[in-house]
Formats: sequence, structure tokens, C-alpha cells
Amino acid sequence: MPLSEAGIYAAALRLIDADGVEALTMRKLATALDANPMSLYHHVPNKDAVLHGVARMVGTQFRTVTLEDAPWQERLRLLAMDFRTLAHRHPMFMGYSFSHHVDFIQPEDPFLVALTAILDAAGVPHSELPNFTALGGVVITGVLTAELNGALHRWSSLKPPTDGEDGLTPRGRDVRIFRLTLDTMIIGLESQLGADGAGQGAGHWIAQS
Repeated sequence: MPLSEAGIYAAALRLIDADGVEALTMRKLATALDANPMSLYHHVPNKDAVLHGVARMVGTQFRTVTLEDAPWQERLRLLAMDFRTLAHRHPMFMGYSFSHHVDFIQPEDPFLVALTAILDAAGVPHSELPNFTALGGVVITGVLTAELNGALHRWSSLKPPTDGEDGLTPRGRDVRIFRLTLDTMIIGLESQLGADGAGQGAGHWIAQS
């Protein structure tokens, strides 16, 4: 089968899922594709270009139910949980991207677009949408990074209850902490937006910062 960019990215993602980003080399990728290593360079110039292509491919896998008629809080929880599902589908790649690729999320990224729309519906002033979107993105990806690299489980195990005392597996506890993070972020947004949801609270808070 002739080489193609899509085929190269798909093969790279399979290798990353198995062994991690650091283990990926152009030679290993060529072997997986049963191709001459030099032939890859006719399609992609280097490993970094491959990773950017993989990022775009993974981004197209992100799907979330919009629920436009639902409260913004419910929409935000659903968006974040769907993003978490994608992160756990490709933990090696997503964890690496959150930590090493600051340009992983692009302006047209479905997650970013949906997050911005939800915050807009919540009443965040348009002038402050970039700031609140950045905050939401950093919080969500930050907690996911800690979950994927094991730091979240380590932190949650430092004090009682120890494993098993709360009846949760380590993965179940990670989900609970992720949901707690979302609830805390939502409560904070509600506080900044004000009880009437008109966005005045957010503008006032930022003005005082």
C-alpha cells in the first residue's frame, strides 16, 4: 500500500500508544509501515511534524454532545468528561502533548471551540472570554496531566483513607477527584459571574485583580 500522511500518522499513533512518544523514531515508524526510512521524508520532514500530524488526527476523534439547551454547568461537565475519555484513549500521547507541546490546542480545536461557546452561554463578558477559556483549559488539562502521569493518585494516597478504605479503586478515585475539580471550577465561575448570571460579577472581579 502506498505511503500517505494519514497512514503515517495512524501508524505513529499505534506505536505511541504501545511504547510512548519518546520511543518513537522515524526508523521504527518505517519498519512498522514496511517502508524505507528515507521514503517517509517525502511525506513528513521529521518526527516533530509527525507528532503535529498525530495531534490533528487525535483531535478529530474528540466528540461531545453539545446539549445546547442544558444549563452551562452540565454542558461544561460533559465536555470535560468527554475530553478525559479521549485522553485515556491515548494516554501516552495526550500526557506528552499536555506537558511538552504548548501548541497542542489550536484556535480551531473542537475542545477549545466548545469550551468558549459554553462560557459565552454562561454569561462571561466577550472581552474576558479568552481569559476564562484559558483558565478552564489549563485547569482541565493540568488535572488530566497529573492523572495520566500518576501524580494525582500519588497525592491522593499520601493521607488516609488509604487504598480500599473508601471502596474506590485508584482509577475510581481519579474520576472522583476530576469531578471534584470540575465542581470546584464551576462554583468559582458561578461566583465570578454573579447570582444573576449576567456576567457583571466576572467583570467586577477582574477589575479588582
